Amino acid sequence: MFRRFVKSGARGAFIAPALLAVLAAVALVCRRPAYDPLAQARAVGMRIENREAPIPSMCYTKTDGVANPCWTCHTGGVGLNGMDDAALQSEYAFSDVGMTNHWTNLFADRSAVVARISDEEVLAYIREDNYTPLREALEGLKGYPGYTPDLDFAKGFDEDGFARDGSGWRALRYKPFLGTFWPTNGSTDDVFIRLPPAFRRDAAGRPSKDVYRINLSILEAAMTAEPTESRPEKLRRTVEPLDERVAGVDLNRDGQLSAEVTEVIGLPATYMGGAGKEPVATNVYPGGTEFLHSVRYVDPDEPALLAPRMKELRYMRKVHGSDTWRTLNVYEQEKDKKLRGLLPVYAGTPDVGLLNDFGWQLQGFIEDAEGRLRLQTMEEHLHCMGCHGNLGVTVDQTFSFVRKVPGREGWRYQDLRGMKDVPQRGHVDPEVLTYFQRVKGGDEFRANEELLTRFFPGGVLDEATVRRAAKGGDKDLAFLVSPSRERALALDKAYLALVREQSFSKGRDTLLAPPRNVHQTLENGSTGLEDAGRVYTDGRLHLDW
Repeated sequence: MFRRFVKSGARGAFIAPALLAVLAAVALVCRRPAYDPLAQARAVGMRIENREAPIPSMCYTKTDGVANPCWTCHTGGVGLNGMDDAALQSEYAFSDVGMTNHWTNLFADRSAVVARISDEEVLAYIREDNYTPLREALEGLKGYPGYTPDLDFAKGFDEDGFARDGSGWRALRYKPFLGTFWPTNGSTDDVFIRLPPAFRRDAAGRPSKDVYRINLSILEAAMTAEPTESRPEKLRRTVEPLDERVAGVDLNRDGQLSAEVTEVIGLPATYMGGAGKEPVATNVYPGGTEFLHSVRYVDPDEPALLAPRMKELRYMRKVHGSDTWRTLNVYEQEKDKKLRGLLPVYAGTPDVGLLNDFGWQLQGFIEDAEGRLRLQTMEEHLHCMGCHGNLGVTVDQTFSFVRKVPGREGWRYQDLRGMKDVPQRGHVDPEVLTYFQRVKGGDEFRANEELLTRFFPGGVLDEATVRRAAKGGDKDLAFLVSPSRERALALDKAYLALVREQSFSKGRDTLLAPPRNVHQTLENGSTGLEDAGRVYTDGRLHLDW
């Protein structure tokens, strides 16, 4: 079209290359369908091909009787979490559908495709903002009942992690869960929490950041409390500086109300201010609690490694509260379903997300072929439920908040620098060191060659080097779990190739080559770990800071 236009002009007419580029871009936009983040999910409808989509790909790991990554999720029941699924370490117990590994993307070799993506191309791609266009597109849609992102990243966060947009979201800094969730394995992420409006107001109904701080700190103490402790007065949690006088509560139990306390001892009976009738319960979130979680590309040139572009945006809301007895009852029902081999069923649709039996509504967005965030399909949503429905390790179906850095240092945007490799509660050795010891590698599949080279020279774990990131050492968590620049770019390219394929129903793992230690099909029976004495029932989210 442009060539005809140039030829038909006056003799000697000339269109500058820059103008041609602009016109070409306009033509591309004109050919591109209008951005509707809901279109693909609605077109697919309720169709599900893999009824066992909640089973994560990591569950198909070949343990060979020596490598146990299973202990991180499947562990002895602790406190209100009555799942006690540690037996899944010693025995494969899949349904008939689950005995076939449907995550076939694991076995695809994309090296040729990755080789055609330059460093410049992938860096330009991951540094684009695909979150703001999602917000704008959803705000303009009528009749959409689901979550519309309301956190304005462009306005940022203050020195205490509060969103400057007045939305009530607050950033939290936390120790990422093990293996797949480390930057060295392909993704970075951030998490934000928001309590209902009543928790952000004083007793007279006026907005109060001081009351909100107190309620968030009470929640922090309640969620990080030792589940096996029968005496709440023994609870002690370091928190950000709080003014006890605002709520008239003696949080540190020293017999007086002070302007600045940094410890919660025991727990009050209720939350404060406008939430004064809401009871405080250990290891249970109040109804209306929300989490926002973005999964991002790794930018090797950013100090904290987080790229602007999101791979996924995940949202959770507790649509109704849970008391102790209801929670225990639901876990009993979950165990019964598992024993009977029933396939998981969840209420909901992509437009509103899926609801688990514990009262959490989950909804997610993922990249389309052009990198724009779109609503996940029904099957893609189902994939999320495996980790937020019935795992032995979770605390009220969540991971991150329980792993928050104590006090004020934990109320800011995610950054692994300066964070130490502390042990899980009840453990002696640092958590990452324990993971390396038990898994025999730096990821579930033992496919991270860079970490194997770095920390397993000659196939033997170099414990002294790993311990440098523990308390008293000269390194930090970032030293252990950050990729080299070369690996980061390779992982970004590998995932970009997956995005362009739009084959998430076959898996969304970020891998540089097909892993060797994965089953394509299997039969139920022993994993070999019990015979080898490598079953562990002590996996915890709680950390010993």
